[in-house]
Amino acid sequence: MKYFERVEINPRIMMGKPVITGTRIPVYVILNLLAEGYDEKKIKKEYPDLARGDILAALRFASLTTRFEELRKGRLEFAA
Repeated sequence: MKYFERVEINPRIMMGKPVITGTRIPVYVILNLLAEGYDEKKIKKEYPDLARGDILAALRFASLTTRFEELRKGRLEFAA
């Protein structure tokens, strides 16, 4: 699966936040729902335009982007 075809970053959509391609659903919304215990079925009920691949793409995007962050002195420091 080509995850990055399902995630786009466009400064004219949601001020450049990563969103699921063709929607205005930010990746962080999907991640927050998963963190709150939502499963795929419940997420798709809230956002019927999402497919399973979109949810997996959000997870993959988060995985790939956070691997470049550094943990120092017990806290996460974000690059400016």
